Amino acid sequence: CAAVCPFGALQDAVIVKPLRLPRWLSVPLGFLPVLYLGLAVLFAATGAEFIVCRFDPFVSFYRIGGSVEILALGAFFLLLGTVVARPYCRFVCPYGVILGWLSRLSFLHATITPDSCVQCRLCEEACPVDAIRAPDPQGLAARLPPSRGERRAFAAALIAVPVLAAAGAGAGSLLAPLLARVHPTVRLEIQVLREDAGLEEATTLESDAFRTTETTVEELSAEAAAIRRRFALGGPLFGGFVMLVATLGILATFPRRRRDEYQPDRGECVSGGRCFPHCPRQHLRRKERGP
Repeated sequence: CAAVCPFGALQDAVIVKPLRLPRWLSVPLGFLPVLYLGLAVLFAATGAEFIVCRFDPFVSFYRIGGSVEILALGAFFLLLGTVVARPYCRFVCPYGVILGWLSRLSFLHATITPDSCVQCRLCEEACPVDAIRAPDPQGLAARLPPSRGERRAFAAALIAVPVLAAAGAGAGSLLAPLLARVHPTVRLEIQVLREDAGLEEATTLESDAFRTTETTVEELSAEAAAIRRRFALGGPLFGGFVMLVATLGILATFPRRRRDEYQPDRGECVSGGRCFPHCPRQHLRRKERGP
């Protein structure tokens, strides 16, 4: 995100005075890319649409062209990026979700201070994406044993994971017929059947083009039925995936790790390095090394 992605670089260049979003707002907004990722995979796997390519607001900038709506969306994100750092990266980008998950498993990651942290909070104030986590009071949270209430809450959350994932799969199954309408073949079948039944007076370019072919309505309906079966399988997988990620995110808040110094959140840090020059230990090391 920091060293390669041109979209991130473009957003990074317009940061003027970033606001610190409260956690109750940033956490739910950070879940939106998971929904986007799930829908993108579902639509791509069923051949319905490649929404990541179609609705990426910054591709049009680099191509120097695109629809007015997409260009306006990109301009909106850049304008918002002056006060909310990297809004597309943090709250929309589906690829960032995958990178965030992999970053939590990485062996090497950026560290703020070269040695010991003096807890000056300068790095926390310098980070525009709110990715730096403060230490707990002398590590007390990790040293104290969990209370009975905490253990019960953790057990309940653990049991709820498969239950809520199954509920999400059920919701995805109910949404499958609606999601299937994104596929152009399903939309065409609906339009043609409505025209034949006299429910639709105006035709479309697609339906007119269909009627010039040798394909019958029965063949079109058979193809649309096959696509609906794909969505009948993919819908529950999509719903289960989204709910599983949500419940695992809640479950991850229970393990209490000892944190004695300010550290970047590996999943949210984009390794932009804005915290490095604010660390006094970094300046001291440079002085000790000399020019």
